[in-house]
Amino acid sequence: MNMFHNALRKIYYRVFDPLRDRLRRGLVVGKNFAMFDGVILDYSHPWHIEIGDDVTLAPRVMIIAHDASMKKYVNYARVGKVKIGSRVFVGAGSIILPGVTIGHDVVIGAGSVVSRDVPDSQVVAGNPARIICTLEEFLRRKRDEMVRVPCFGEEYAERNKVTPAMKQEMNVRMKDRIGYLV
Repeated sequence: MNMFHNALRKIYYRVFDPLRDRLRRGLVVGKNFAMFDGVILDYSHPWHIEIGDDVTLAPRVMIIAHDASMKKYVNYARVGKVKIGSRVFVGAGSIILPGVTIGHDVVIGAGSVVSRDVPDSQVVAGNPARIICTLEEFLRRKRDEMVRVPCFGEEYAERNKVTPAMKQEMNVRMKDRIGYLV
């Protein structure tokens, strides 16, 4: 019975608590790390992944530290260290491939495939991910946009039980399709 219990516990942590499992097996993460639903951190090689402070991985981000595509041909899988600096946001559905280093103060657009290193203070997007602009320029554009579109306080967030009427109000006020939420 004890062997069965241990096997179930291993399955539980792999499926329901992947972060705890990966940390136990060598993944390194800094302070204020946020990981949303569906994030995949390489199961086979988590000890090759290092993530800095204040990093957010949006839903369905995938970080891969190995590539077995050549295994049947050359009898080896390729492995590579993945290092993510501090103050990095990785957009939903992005994929970070083996051997990539991402600098500090980086924004990676949703759906990007990061196959090459990203220097500090850049915004990248696309497949393959390319530099779009500096972080400073990106923030300036967004601050300018915030002057023209509605901005909503914390009371409009799902975590604060936004009401149906408030949801309707947000949609009406966002006539240009965009708004900002604290």
